[in-house]
Amino acid sequence: MKIAPSLKQLLFRWKSDGTGPLRLGQRRIFIVPSRGGLLFALALVIMLLGAINYNLALGHALVFLLAGLSIVGMIHTFRNLFGLTITPGRCEPVFAGEIAFFPLSLDNDRTAPRLALELAADSAFPVGAAVDSLGKARVRVPLPAPRRGWLALPRVRLTTRYPLGLFTAWSYLQPEMQCLVYPKPIDAPLPLAGSSDWGGDRHGDGGQEDFSGFRERQPADSPRHVAWKASARHAGEAPLLIKTFAGGTQSKLVFEWQHTAPELSDEVRLGILTGWILAAEAAGNAYGLRLPHLSLPAERGSRHCQRCLEALALFPS
Repeated sequence: MKIAPSLKQLLFRWKSDGTGPLRLGQRRIFIVPSRGGLLFALALVIMLLGAINYNLALGHALVFLLAGLSIVGMIHTFRNLFGLTITPGRCEPVFAGEIAFFPLSLDNDRTAPRLALELAADSAFPVGAAVDSLGKARVRVPLPAPRRGWLALPRVRLTTRYPLGLFTAWSYLQPEMQCLVYPKPIDAPLPLAGSSDWGGDRHGDGGQEDFSGFRERQPADSPRHVAWKASARHAGEAPLLIKTFAGGTQSKLVFEWQHTAPELSDEVRLGILTGWILAAEAAGNAYGLRLPHLSLPAERGSRHCQRCLEALALFPS
């Protein structure tokens, strides 16, 4: 037996595959008087009673003139949303504790601009927008990302009070959008390459190593690698420096799940691994990742970094 859809599904469903554009029609737009509109209506009633009591023809004319202007304003408020096309975009990953931004494209195929638009997800962090005549506007709807994993965009409310502020017109949008949230990185010393305790190894590819610069010393670095002459120039005002070389021996690090303290929570251990990956990527080292359910070989580059962070973000709870 076919079950009839609920009123909420009929009103708020995104009439596409969830990623396609949506054009706002009259059935998706709601309009009610605003607080200012209710006060305006009350003032008109008082003025009308006064005009009737004192038999003032000009008073009647003024009341009906203002009432007519409010009706025209209501129509323009409704038309400010009617026919607007909304297309969802692609979300960039963020780290836990940051703000995720969901991009929406607003397309206006009319010669009249769409002004004073406001979008908000879960009634938080409203963002304003305006679309020029026959133009497009890109809006990023903010949403807090408190925990790792997939963050789905909740129902978005698109509101306008243009042009007089006497009426509030709104529409609910529910695009199928998700943002990947990485674990919050925790700063921890990067393990030394070549340490068997950390699963690292070193390999030589021939040739003479060339000096490439300095970096700040980390607690895991050996004191014999410190560039004492370069550090002495700062007279203790800056951290100790370590010489870095390129073109000769390359280092590989493999970050393993069991190398984090087992007494820590899973989220803290994932944060430590995230911090190691970001530190290794910034240092230009090749690194791999070994989790109980996944193993990624040692590589380098932004795409490899994203794969590792994605694996940590989707780690089973």
